[in-house]
Amino acid sequence: MAENDTPVQPRLQVVSQFIRDLSFENVAAQKSLNASEAKPEITVNVGLDAGKLGDDLYEVKMKVNIDATAEGNKIFVLEMEYAGRFVVQNVPEAQLHPFLLIECPRMIFPYVRRIIGDVTRDGGYPPLNVDNIDFVNLYRQEVERRRAAAQSEAPTTLS
Repeated sequence: MAENDTPVQPRLQVVSQFIRDLSFENVAAQKSLNASEAKPEITVNVGLDAGKLGDDLYEVKMKVNIDATAEGNKIFVLEMEYAGRFVVQNVPEAQLHPFLLIECPRMIFPYVRRIIGDVTRDGGYPPLNVDNIDFVNLYRQEVERRRAAAQSEAPTTLS
């Protein structure tokens, strides 16, 4: 609590954001497939990572992998790593990890979505508008996955 008994609010400021890596492989065009006839099945995978760069400065990376297939043929593959650098203040240490992997991705996701739409459109397809992502649920799934992995790796002792 501050001197006047009002709680100090968390502060989140976007310092910069940028594409770290981007790859778009237009498989259908390379193989002379007519991808426009079949409705593609699109798989979107998202991974998140965060790290400290300095006092109150953090980098959050969002890795997006998109595969589009139709009738068993790969149409395109898009892989992108997008990063944001943030100043984060007044967040308790115990809440910092979820804050970085939930709130920060929420801030940069609209830009990621726009880039994906632009790249797929420029690749000759209708712009792909990726659905909103529930970053809270994504965070919970990753915590549970890590917990399960840690339990399966724990040595068992025989009495």
